[in-house]
Amino acid sequence: MELFTRRHVLLGVSWVLGVLAGAGGALAGVRDVLAQTPPATAGPVDPKLIEDLVAANRILADQGVVDGYGHVSVRHEKSPDRYLMSRSIAPELVTAADIMEYDLDSVPVDARGRTSYLERFIHGEIYRVRPDVRAIVHNHSPSVIPFGVTGVPLRPLYHMSAFLSAGVPVFDIRQASGGMTDMLVRTAALGQALASTLGTRPVALMRGHGAVVVGASLPLVVFRSVYTEVNARLQSQAMALGGQVTYLDPEEARLAEASVSGTAPRPWELWKKKALAR
Repeated sequence: MELFTRRHVLLGVSWVLGVLAGAGGALAGVRDVLAQTPPATAGPVDPKLIEDLVAANRILADQGVVDGYGHVSVRHEKSPDRYLMSRSIAPELVTAADIMEYDLDSVPVDARGRTSYLERFIHGEIYRVRPDVRAIVHNHSPSVIPFGVTGVPLRPLYHMSAFLSAGVPVFDIRQASGGMTDMLVRTAALGQALASTLGTRPVALMRGHGAVVVGASLPLVVFRSVYTEVNARLQSQAMALGGQVTYLDPEEARLAEASVSGTAPRPWELWKKKALAR
């Protein structure tokens, strides 16, 4: 883990010089250094990881979880303090050349004029507090939206979505910000609030917006994203029938997740083959 870098040294020097010039100068100096000094790279990335990140973007588009919006990231294989994510582009169009490296402040290592997603702070702040998380998806998956605005909890009703059994919290940006926003998690503070709402769970909904899904790998986070959308659709259909809906018992969910999660590579290979052939 990166503990002391040239960036930190520059920040310290800027602060000292700023203090000599007054508090305002200190803050301005820090902002200037942050804006002008990109973080150091964690080093070359395995091309296979880049390929899988590209595939994850395209799979989620192919499966209807993302459209022109949404993004996927993966933690850097060589450093837990870095993550990889595409430049701001529609997920279905992502190529290896679009992948950028970020630090946990969500500052790009080598932007080269490429635009970043406004909501990249979702990723940096979750990685910061969840060392178990290796990949993150933010989406506007249509079937989950009603569960973020009605007070009806999203619950697992079949084995493929057993991972939802721990509960699916709802992040309300109005409460987190203390006022009105454009609904986007465009600051580190809002990213921290979302990470807090997510807690140790794999999925959190975002009121009037979408969802965030996390996992220990790209195949697993894609699996969870797809089946969160499917479960939401099936739950709405089941509730519309008017009868009592029988959800998975917590023990059923525990046993099902233990069985099904190990098979995530099966659909991943299928989805990847289809998505990259387009």
